[in-house]
Amino acid sequence: MRLENQSRVFEFLLLGLPIPPEQQGMFFALFLGMYLITVLGNLLIILLIRLDSHLHNPMYFFLNHLAFSDISLSSVTVPKMLMNMQTQQQSIPYVGCISQMCFFLVFACLDHFLLAVMAYDRYVAICQPLHYTIVMRRELCVSLITGSWFFSCAQALLHTLLLVQLSFCAYNTIPHLFCDLTALLKMSCSDISLNELVIFTKGGMLFFLLLSSILGSYICIGTTILKVPSTKRLFKAFSTCGSHLFVVTLYYGTLGGVYFFSSCWGSNDKDIIASVLYAVVAPMLNPFIYSLRNRDIKQALEIFVNRLTF
Repeated sequence: MRLENQSRVFEFLLLGLPIPPEQQGMFFALFLGMYLITVLGNLLIILLIRLDSHLHNPMYFFLNHLAFSDISLSSVTVPKMLMNMQTQQQSIPYVGCISQMCFFLVFACLDHFLLAVMAYDRYVAICQPLHYTIVMRRELCVSLITGSWFFSCAQALLHTLLLVQLSFCAYNTIPHLFCDLTALLKMSCSDISLNELVIFTKGGMLFFLLLSSILGSYICIGTTILKVPSTKRLFKAFSTCGSHLFVVTLYYGTLGGVYFFSSCWGSNDKDIIASVLYAVVAPMLNPFIYSLRNRDIKQALEIFVNRLTF
């Protein structure tokens, strides 16, 4: 079916950040800097993992994909936002808006699958150290990554197919940074009950399933450590899991703010701020979290810098 027959709207207007015009330049520089840090930082993580043979293990195999997902997640939204701020052109074509929403859902969901997979990897490493190489064999790692990509793409495609069946009448202004699914549903003049049902059932189940698997892994890790408590073992576990646990808190904290508390705030501005934290700030912080709290990454970075220097 052609898009023209589905909707009377051929483009949308992204309002972006609620900031005065005289501050546009400052915020443009700020978000440009954050985007460059996100891309360069995560590319550095990927490069170090590829170049250093000591990082060729399941933990960094998953981290490599998480870094790529973070780059993609930011690249879906931030460049368009920066272009709108620079040119003062807020329009985005219908097809472009739907595509942006679809890819955002893919990489946002992929992040959460990867965090769950990484939690399982940490569980095996600490609770079953003697069987780690047997359990986390390469075939299983590839299968976990493939499954994460498959389910992320499937859920994004489902939401997209349901959305393009809706009609958008006269109003085409999106009070958001990007084409967010919930913002688009609010603008539709069609019945969105099926869309909302899918969001709350599938989205809620997926959210709590992944979060429960992460919490379950860390409960098992904590139980294993407390069985034979020692300062050395506790420090080793914290150095192994600390970075991942911090990232999990960052992602699920901001996601909870966006999708569970924004309706209680009664303000689009606070919803936008929460979205900035999730889509811009969190991907930027990941390289710093993993590099500052990870001895292997630090050593790989030192070796890499020494090669460039000498």
